[in-house]
Amino acid sequence: MSGGLIIRLRPHEKFLVNGVVIENGDKRTKLRIKSQNANILRLRDALHPSEATTPVKRLYFVAQLILTGDLAPEVGETELNRGLDSLSDALPDAKHQEIIARAQNSLNDKEYYQVMRALRELTPVEEQLLLIARAKQLGELGESVS
Repeated sequence: MSGGLIIRLRPHEKFLVNGVVIENGDKRTKLRIKSQNANILRLRDALHPSEATTPVKRLYFVAQLILTGDLAPEVGETELNRGLDSLSDALPDAKHQEIIARAQNSLNDKEYYQVMRALRELTPVEEQLLLIARAKQLGELGESVS
């Protein structure tokens, strides 16, 4: 990142920099962060721990914890690598494999926000698969009760 990270903020939007919550003023703002080691997260991109209830969301949360400095990269990267391998096995379709590969490449480059962005693309797919699995399970339960 030779030019630095650019963050575009909405009026009154909050973001986290190295554990400090900062709120934008009344107007849209564009900031350029020159320090490469700063831990930065827009709060609209943050996942609350109670929301990390599925495999993809748990991986997203791990990437978020690394990004905010709340989890050592060595620990989180191991968990992310394992999780991405599992996702790759569970989602063999080419489109999903491309997203997982992008997340893996971002992880290899230590670009945790980009890992989060890729994982966010998989969230609707995961939700759909979980709904199908629940419907099948309910159907099987209904058949066994009959």
